[in-house]
Amino acid sequence: MTLLKLDSVSKRFRGLVAVDQVSFAVPQGAIFAVIGPNGAGKTTLFNMIAGAMAPDAGAIVFAGEAIHGLAADAVCRRGIARTFQLVRPFPALTVEDNVLIGALLHRHEVGAARVHAHALLARLDLLDKRQRIAATLTLPDRKRLEVARALATEPRLLLLDEVMAGLRPTETDRMVAILRALNRDSGLTILLIEHVMRAVMALASRVLVLDHGVAIAQGPPEEVVRDPTVVQSYLGAEAD
Repeated sequence: MTLLKLDSVSKRFRGLVAVDQVSFAVPQGAIFAVIGPNGAGKTTLFNMIAGAMAPDAGAIVFAGEAIHGLAADAVCRRGIARTFQLVRPFPALTVEDNVLIGALLHRHEVGAARVHAHALLARLDLLDKRQRIAATLTLPDRKRLEVARALATEPRLLLLDEVMAGLRPTETDRMVAILRALNRDSGLTILLIEHVMRAVMALASRVLVLDHGVAIAQGPPEEVVRDPTVVQSYLGAEAD
């Protein structure tokens, strides 16, 4: 079953075409990656899916319902949550309270929301730091807190925007293991933007490559990384 489908989605900023007629489908329960060089339109694509901006053309369908043009809170209530490339916790709040806020979206009794928040913090290896102020966390901990905050809203689709950027290889492997377990245990569908190809190869069953807003390749990761167009436009540049 297809959970998310984009059909010829485009977005312009004055004369700049940030996303140009991009189409793809994400099956329910899949881990799907979007890769490409900086400025390729990846985050703009996420912004349209998450409701932060509306596409200028095309359709975005989630669980059989058109969602393009809906506000971000309406999209979230339908079951899509996202993280941000620059992590955005509430810096003055505790780790627990950061996650509790998201948990209250569907669990209106504070006690039940707190139990849910603690379960997520345990999965993300943050339960012992729940009383720490978010601003005092290390980058790896803040990255995992960002994921926990998104998961607290109980999404069917999780959008991850470079959640492994800046992490050391051991921390990347830790995050990969966490995401794999979430997908395996709960059937959570994950759509991720990622530059860390080691993580993409370990997680994704399918990859879409964007370059200057255009989809230049799509398929299983082991095929995409051998595509000459992808090597020239992205992977070759990464190797430099």
